[in-house]
Amino acid sequence: MVRFLADENFNNAILRGLLRRKPDIDIVRVQDVGLSGASDPEILAWAAREDRLVLTHDAG
Repeated sequence: MVRFLADENFNNAILRGLLRRKPDIDIVRVQDVGLSGASDPEILAWAAREDRLVLTHDAG
């Protein structure tokens, strides 16, 4: 199963919609795992260690 990490700026309305449609989806927010304010390299490293794909609205 694919596991996700939603970046700090990811739209919470989208997350709520995903969870309503698929309540068993494995998705956590950066804020939920103590990474609020962390740098992109820190977030990516955490996601890699936890085998998670990062969802973000960042461009580039």
